[in-house]
Amino acid sequence: MSEIRNYTLNFGPQHPSAHGVLRLVLELDGETIVRSDPHIGLLHRGTEKLAEYKPYNQSIGYMDRLDYVSMMANEHGYVLAIEKMLGIEVPERAQYIRVMFDEITRILNHLMWLGAHALDIGAMTVFLYAFREREDLMDCYEAVSGARMHATYYRPGGVYRDLPDSMPKYEASKWHNGKDLDRLNETREGSLLDFIEAFTERFPGYVDEYETLLTDNRIWKQRTVDIGIVSPERALQLGFTGPMLRGSGIAWDLRKKQPYEVYDRLDFDIPVGKTGDTYDRYLVRVAEMRESNKIIKQCVKWLKENPGPVMTDNHKVAPPSREEAKSSMEALIHHFKHFSEGYSVPEGEAYAAVEHPKGEFGIYLVSDGANKPYRLKVRAPGFTHLAALDEMAKGHMIADVVAIIGTQDIVFGEIDR
Repeated sequence: MSEIRNYTLNFGPQHPSAHGVLRLVLELDGETIVRSDPHIGLLHRGTEKLAEYKPYNQSIGYMDRLDYVSMMANEHGYVLAIEKMLGIEVPERAQYIRVMFDEITRILNHLMWLGAHALDIGAMTVFLYAFREREDLMDCYEAVSGARMHATYYRPGGVYRDLPDSMPKYEASKWHNGKDLDRLNETREGSLLDFIEAFTERFPGYVDEYETLLTDNRIWKQRTVDIGIVSPERALQLGFTGPMLRGSGIAWDLRKKQPYEVYDRLDFDIPVGKTGDTYDRYLVRVAEMRESNKIIKQCVKWLKENPGPVMTDNHKVAPPSREEAKSSMEALIHHFKHFSEGYSVPEGEAYAAVEHPKGEFGIYLVSDGANKPYRLKVRAPGFTHLAALDEMAKGHMIADVVAIIGTQDIVFGEIDR
């Protein structure tokens, strides 16, 4: 009799479909998965510990780096926790700007997810399409903050500065000139809001293109339908949030259930799935991009009609303006103290959560009255999803693990923090 035994396979971290630092130890019976054990700790940068040694404002940049495709959404959770403890009122215009950029970030995240997920399963074109649109939205990030990714744009009390009145333009080069240059600069003649508005007009057509390539594609459906099914009850028990929970048919969205900023004034729907498989989660995220587009449109309309301050006038947390610092000695001292020492937050604790593109991103903050946190805990949305990978992959083939990793939309920065 031949001996039958299970194989143990190391999947990742350098496997082409195990992005960056994902390492799975797979136990196989032939090509069927008996057990998958996710190993984390290959990235560990100790963000939570680092934050305990820095004044509050200096940790905003760490939040950007937690999930490097959902930068401003992470900042939002962090500044909300600080504002909760300080009891700060945020100007209405700043709230609309935050909501608009949260949704731009959601589209950025979902485009990255769609491109990478499709590429893993074998569809190359979608990746190129998705990055074409990401480029425009990255320009919006750069216009407000000066950085394409790690923006550090949200601040306790508002945002760093108001939206610019002009957009950077492409210049003539050996790659772009003449009619090509005119086409590229066509939507850049006005303000940032005009540029974003033009993007929202054409974006639904782009989403239609992705759907034409994938939604009814026979190969795509064979790779995603009935793969990684999670029932609604089990999704709740496992602590799923975001599209992973909504894909199982539970309409839970913090923007509707626990509204923050101005979400309660905006009109949008919560897409939900039926069967809780990989295909449903794909449909939910694609529908979310359309809903985000609707929200951005509403924000642009409001922001065009309502000028105003974008930072609180509470000078304990807001630095003086550049003009003041140049003409007043007291303002200069205040400016120096603000950026070197920061501000003290009253003793206590607070938890603030936002509907991050991947799920509920929460910050639990404990203060002992000093100018830096006593303890910072990040509630990473991807952590609970990764923990469920064993259950989702059991009984599937090795190739299906790739589809399940894709549907979870894992970025390790916030999981291994």
